[in-house]
This record gives sequence, structure tokens and C-alpha cells, in this order.
Amino acid sequence: MPMRTVRTISEIRMALKTLREGGHRIGFVPTMGFLHEGHASLIKQSTARCNSTVVSVFVNPTQFGPSEDLSRYPRDLDRDQNLCLKLGVDVLFLPEASELYPTGFSTFVEPGPLSENLCGKFRPGHFRGVATVVAKLFNIVQPDLAFFGQKDLQQIAVIRRMIKDLNMPVDIIAVPTVREADGLAMSSRNSYLSPEDRQRALCLHRGLTAASEAFQGGERRVSRLAEIARNHFEGVDEIQYSQLVDAGTMEPLAGEVTRAAALCVAAVVGKTRLIDNVLLSPTDEGVQFINHLDPS
Repeated sequence: MPMRTVRTISEIRMALKTLREGGHRIGFVPTMGFLHEGHASLIKQSTARCNSTVVSVFVNPTQFGPSEDLSRYPRDLDRDQNLCLKLGVDVLFLPEASELYPTGFSTFVEPGPLSENLCGKFRPGHFRGVATVVAKLFNIVQPDLAFFGQKDLQQIAVIRRMIKDLNMPVDIIAVPTVREADGLAMSSRNSYLSPEDRQRALCLHRGLTAASEAFQGGERRVSRLAEIARNHFEGVDEIQYSQLVDAGTMEPLAGEVTRAAALCVAAVVGKTRLIDNVLLSPTDEGVQFINHLDPS
């Protein structure tokens, strides 16, 4: 069947009612648009695992701070639609802000301790906005599976906690980070980088790779692994954080890595904020750990 594009809650509910009555397993990929190969990997996972795939494109205003980049966040709806059509998306949901946040809207999801470390320290209110819009989209779409990229590891932990606490019947599938050929984690914000800044940004991947290689070689000291990574970060203008955390709770680790951990970094290159991470698991579970992560 051809891809159906809808813009209202009533339209998407009607479209999905028909699919659900046909016994379809619904996969959902929520995005803010300006789709790239990272998003494509999420969509491909959904189309492989589910009978029908829904993609939303919505630049969510409640997750941006007053001085952040809401107005200039990159947008290319024609490209987004063409990619979704090419990848076999069944329903593309393109709501306006007024559809999701009508006049008088005043109810938000408070995400709790998982949102307080890492990005939460530097983007106050960000995860409140993320949790709220994802909760709304889950209620609207009612998917069986939802797909998110590992690059946004803290976001995954926050959303998993939310669906557990609020008894939402959806499973979260984390998909490994997709990288450019030179190692830079794919992100819509990469389009902000000048050619020079883009080259400087590659030091983030080099640092994470060096720490991962040291870990695979037997290094378990948290301080040493963090130091190895930081030694490669000389190319950025600001390191907001570079921290080894428990991959389930996002709490900082000390001493030695004895359980699944993540080395997470946020940095500013030029005027662009970038995040990245690498999973470090002493039991060699690798990225599969995150698909069974329980932050309780």
C-alpha cells in the first residue's frame, strides 16, 4: 500500500485502527526530521520487525531551552518524505505544534533522577520536554515497538523508565549508532559544522575509540579510561562532560568498571553541541545489553 501522510491525531488514529484491526504489529520511529542514515537504520529495523511502520516528524518546542536552536533546527520535509517512501514507511505523521500542544496545555511528564546527570545538567527542562512529547506520541500511535538510536543513550534510559513507571505497553528497541565514514556520529546538527569544525569534531570518536580499545585490552579503572578519552579531545572548544556512567542508571562510576557502563561525552565545536558515547561491558555483552536494560 502507498505511504499515507497524516497531520492530525484523528487522522493517524483512524489509519492505525485499520492496520491494527488487520492484526498488524506496529513499529514507531519518532523523529525531529532532517532524516539521515541514522534515522534510516531505525526505520529499517522497524520494517524488518513489524508489519507496519509509523514515522513522526515533529520539532518538539518543549525540549528546547530559551537560548537553544529551535528556530534554526534543520528542516527538509521533502527529503524526509522521500526517504520514508523509499524505505517502506506506512504512515508518516506530521503534526503542527498546535495539534500536540493546544491552547491551555499544562500537563508534563517529570522524568526524575535519570534525567539529572549528563545532558540534564546542561539542558534544564530538556528531558521533561522529551518525556512529555514521547508519552503523547506513544498514546497517539500506541505502537508495539519503538526504535531509538544509541547515540541518545540517556534519552533511552529516561524513556524506558517512563514506560515502566507509567505502565505503557510498548517495547523500546535501541539501535547502534550509525557513523559517517570518518567516525563522526550521524546527527542532524552535523549540518551546522563548517568543514574545519567537522574535522575538529572527529576527535570525539577518536577518544571514545581509544578508551574502548583500552577497555578491551583489560583496563578497568574508571579514572584511567576517562583520561585516555580526554587526551584525544583537544580539538573541541568546550567539553561539557566526559564521564563513565552506569549504563542503566546514568549515575557516575568510580573505582573499576564491573558492570555494563557507558563512556559519554558532550562537547561544543564552533557553535555546535555534539554528543556521543561508547558502551563498555565487562561481560562482553556489547550493544545488545542496552536492548535488555532495566534502569530500576
